Amino acid sequence: MKQWGKIAITFLLGISFILNGIGSAAADQNTDEDVINEKFGLPIVVYGETLTDEQKDEVRKLLKVKDPSLVEEITVTAKDLARLIDGNPNSRMFSSAKITLKEKGNGLVVTRVTPDYITEVTEEMYANAMLTAGIENATVDVASPVKVTGHSALVGIYKAYESRGENLDKDRMEVANEELDLATDLAGKEGLDDEKVSELLTEIKKAIADQNPATKEDVERIVEEQLKKMKIELSPEDRQLLIDLFEKMRSINIDFGNVKNQLDDISKDIKKKLEDVIGDEGFWDSVSNFFKKLFESIANLFK
Repeated sequence: MKQWGKIAITFLLGISFILNGIGSAAADQNTDEDVINEKFGLPIVVYGETLTDEQKDEVRKLLKVKDPSLVEEITVTAKDLARLIDGNPNSRMFSSAKITLKEKGNGLVVTRVTPDYITEVTEEMYANAMLTAGIENATVDVASPVKVTGHSALVGIYKAYESRGENLDKDRMEVANEELDLATDLAGKEGLDDEKVSELLTEIKKAIADQNPATKEDVERIVEEQLKKMKIELSPEDRQLLIDLFEKMRSINIDFGNVKNQLDDISKDIKKKLEDVIGDEGFWDSVSNFFKKLFESIANLFK
């Protein structure tokens, strides 16, 4: 009986250790979430105008808006869609987003809070399109209470920046929307998926940043090189759409060098966010070591 008593005490101490550690980590994360950057102001939450009051409350929970007074809430409408990117003024707008501005050099971190409900646009597609539009250095969470493709969230993000006095270039916003449309279209083609398409767009941008093409022919060559390098087969029509898209980007003088740097920052931020979700690596190593010693101690009791 004494042996089983020792085992029980040791096990309870172990559970207490784990719970205390997790509680501390959670408290630290909550503290970080509650800190407001006074330089950039409150986070901006943009709601799609089609949401009902109940759906809006659901989105608040999804985007972790515990106190509405600690965020700036605005609504994106179909009229905004038409005004900002010449979209359909009768569109139904469900996609919503929370935008937290960050210091220069932090890059973009985009998260689909409801990936099962944002069915077509991925994090990398959003990030690529935002960089094309001239949006940098922010954490963006996207959510919807119903299944949608996710395209209208980009317009909501544009409006969020507009509400802060940022004058985003309309040509860049329109070409960014075209990029998003093409990306989701290509991802549905045979032999392609979301990740492959996002990688292709990113690699073309990096190549353009390195080579600084001066003509449409130069852009075409870069696109062809990346397709060949990644072993992607496109129809002549899709290939031309890709070339035309990047030629349009070149013609409106987008700083591809800056885009390349930001894409590198995205990779770093995503890695950091994954580490935050998983937890402190050193903490979990100590947990592993603890249980190893725990089981060794239990085994020794029976020797």
